[in-house]
Formats: sequence, structure tokens, C-alpha cells
Amino acid sequence: MYPTDLTETQWQFIEKVLLPQERKRKRSLQQLWNALFYIVKTGCQWRMLPKEYPKWELVYYYYRKWSGMEEFDLLLGGLR
Repeated sequence: MYPTDLTETQWQFIEKVLLPQERKRKRSLQQLWNALFYIVKTGCQWRMLPKEYPKWELVYYYYRKWSGMEEFDLLLGGLR
């Protein structure tokens, strides 16, 4: 666990905004958000993401997907 990881309260806030997904995932959305917050808060390069997080390519894929959504900005703003 890193200091940049989401608290349970922060994760519950994100869960309320995200639509429930029907398919089973290998990595939880919470792990993806923790990795994304690590990148944002530390300024780490994508390829230098610690091994405890999902692969950087997967995190980047979701970042690109979510960053185009209006809800993404609301989530980031609500967590600050």
C-alpha cells in the first residue's frame, strides 16, 4: 500500500459515479484508480509504475478511456 492509494471513503465516492460492470475483471477498478493516483500525485513516468500496480499499459488504457468522460473530471475534483 502506498500513501497515494485511495481511502475506503474515496473509493466509495468513485463507485457511486462509475457504472457497474457486468464482466469479471482480472484487476479491480480500485487497483486501477490507485495506480492512476500514484501517477498523478508522484509525477512518475508510466513505465516506472511500481510492480504492485497493474501493468502501466492497462492503467494508461483506462486513463485514456476515462479522461474523455465528463465524470472523470468530477471524480478527480471530488477527491481533492
